[in-house]
Amino acid sequence: MLKISLTTSGLLDKSRLDAWSRQKQAAIHKAVAAGMQAGGKTVAEAVRGRMRADFTVRKPAFVKSLRAKVYDRNPDKLPALLIGSRIPWLGIHVRGGTLSGRMLIPLTEEGRRIGRRAFKRVIDALIRSGNAYFIQKGDRAILMAENIKENASVLARFKRAERHRTGAKSIKRGTEIPIAVLVPNVTLKRRFDLEGAVGGQLPVLARTVEKHLNKI
Repeated sequence: MLKISLTTSGLLDKSRLDAWSRQKQAAIHKAVAAGMQAGGKTVAEAVRGRMRADFTVRKPAFVKSLRAKVYDRNPDKLPALLIGSRIPWLGIHVRGGTLSGRMLIPLTEEGRRIGRRAFKRVIDALIRSGNAYFIQKGDRAILMAENIKENASVLARFKRAERHRTGAKSIKRGTEIPIAVLVPNVTLKRRFDLEGAVGGQLPVLARTVEKHLNKI
C-alpha cells in the first residue's frame, strides 16, 4: 500500500493554514478531503490499468481489489490518501523478495495457473486415494501420482501439462504424472511499480484538490 500526503505552497502551507480562522480551516480541510476522494478514484483506475498491463489477469477481482481510501479522522491534520489492495501477496510483487518455507509449486501447463484452494483440493483428493508420493530427481523432490480412473478429474490439468511437456497424444493408465515440486524457498523479482504508477498520477490528484479549494 502507498500513503499519499499533499504538501504545497499557499493554502496548504502549515504556517498559512494555522493563520486562518477555525471556520476557514474546517472549510479547507473539507475541500481537501473531497478533492482526495474524487481524485483518488482517478488515481486508482490508472493504477488498475497498469496492473492489467503488468500482470496476466484471470480474475477481475484481483484488479478491483486495488482501491483508494481517504483517511480523515483527525480534524487537526489534513487528510491522507491510501492507495492499495487487501490482497496480501501483491506486496511481494511490488517489492520483490524471497518467500521461505517448504512449498509445493504446481507443475501446470505454462501460462496456466491453479488457485491455492483448488490445488489444496487436488492434493487432498490424491492423499485420500493413496495416490501421492515423492520421488527424488537430482536435487529436487517431486510429488507424483499415477494416472488412475479414481483420480481422473483432479489429474486432468496435470495430464494436459504432461502431454504438452512430452509431446504425447495421450497418457496411459498407470503412468506416473508429476504434480508439483517441493522447494525450500521461492525468489520473486519486482514486477509492479506501484509507487511509480501512483506518482505519475499525482499532478492529476493535485489539480482535483485545487479545484475543490478554489470553491471556498
